[in-house]
Amino acid sequence: MPDYIKQLEEEQLKKENSVFAPGDTVEIYQKIIEGTKERVQIFKGIVIAKKHSGSKETFTVRKVSKGVGVEKIFQLHSPNIAKIVVLKKGKTRRAKLYYLRNRVGKSSTVKEKRS
Repeated sequence: MPDYIKQLEEEQLKKENSVFAPGDTVEIYQKIIEGTKERVQIFKGIVIAKKHSGSKETFTVRKVSKGVGVEKIFQLHSPNIAKIVVLKKGKTRRAKLYYLRNRVGKSSTVKEKRS
């Protein structure tokens, strides 16, 4: 008996997703629909967490906007995400960077990975 749920989930996976990890600075190009118009909005920040796998995979991005920390959770395989661009690779020793929530200023940055 074939597993229809797995087959359906595999069809919905995006093939062109860029590889990124917690600590990386990324730009997420998100499609926004307002009435009949559609536009692309950019959200730029540091990836602080990745969770789950397969079609349910999510990642959390944090940025500081006008002195206020903003976190957004994105579905990796969502059709509303146009593309993900990795700007900087971060050097981290943890999988979840929740400690950045308590940091302000220069201490809230992540060192860049040398290539």
